[in-house]
Amino acid sequence: MRNGRASTVALLCSTVALLVLASSALAGPHFYFAQLTDTHFGGHNHAQRTRQAVNSINQLPMEIAFVAHTGDIPSEKLSNTGVVASVTATLDGLEAPIHYVPGNHDLLCDAYDTLAQVYTNHFGDLISQQEYHGVLCLFVYTEPLAVNFSVPNYEPLVELEARLKAADGKPAIIFHHTPSVEDFYNNEMHEGWQQAIRDQWISLLNAYNVKGVIAGHFHRDEHHWLGDVPLYVSSSIACYWGRQATYRIYEYKDGKLGYRTQYLPWNTNILN
Repeated sequence: MRNGRASTVALLCSTVALLVLASSALAGPHFYFAQLTDTHFGGHNHAQRTRQAVNSINQLPMEIAFVAHTGDIPSEKLSNTGVVASVTATLDGLEAPIHYVPGNHDLLCDAYDTLAQVYTNHFGDLISQQEYHGVLCLFVYTEPLAVNFSVPNYEPLVELEARLKAADGKPAIIFHHTPSVEDFYNNEMHEGWQQAIRDQWISLLNAYNVKGVIAGHFHRDEHHWLGDVPLYVSSSIACYWGRQATYRIYEYKDGKLGYRTQYLPWNTNILN
């Protein structure tokens, strides 16, 4: 009898263990990443504030798979070699890999060709991708959509859809700079992207397995919905409008994104 009970208990334990493993497998990947945005190197004490964020990210207790910089890397100083050198020296200090997208203060329309060459030499392509834990991360230059201008040999919606289609149903997270929603400041609403372009963008996102869109530009924390796809907007490193330097830690778990906004001390000498 005792042997029978022992066998039953062992069988139950094995069954529970298998169920736990199966549940874990079904839950999918679980990982963390960080977002920096609107560092605006070349102005005020922004380089120092960014160094503070880099040190803070490096000291986080969880493993950070990567860092995304969602644009406005310098403050209209991409042609300044000293500023670019400061950017790379600072952000190369991250222990996790970093990926970039250009913002409206990076590639200026009236000097696009020159600045685009500098950007691609130092920070990467206008659209790029990397897979982490089975999740496709897409880093997309969308300013041509935000302000409706053309870039030779670059169609953001076409490029993005081609990559989402090639992902063949894999979950995806999209990173870009200017959110497609209206911008609220000075106590009034300001138009965002043109409605026709915005509709195409939202339709595309909802046609694929996009788990979230992550942006900057507003220098405020905001959350919106683009159809069924959540949009997360992070506040900035830069000090404009009296902003305290912040960055985000995101957690991807059970196919969903959550985040924690990290506020850095006002005294920028701390952690330096």
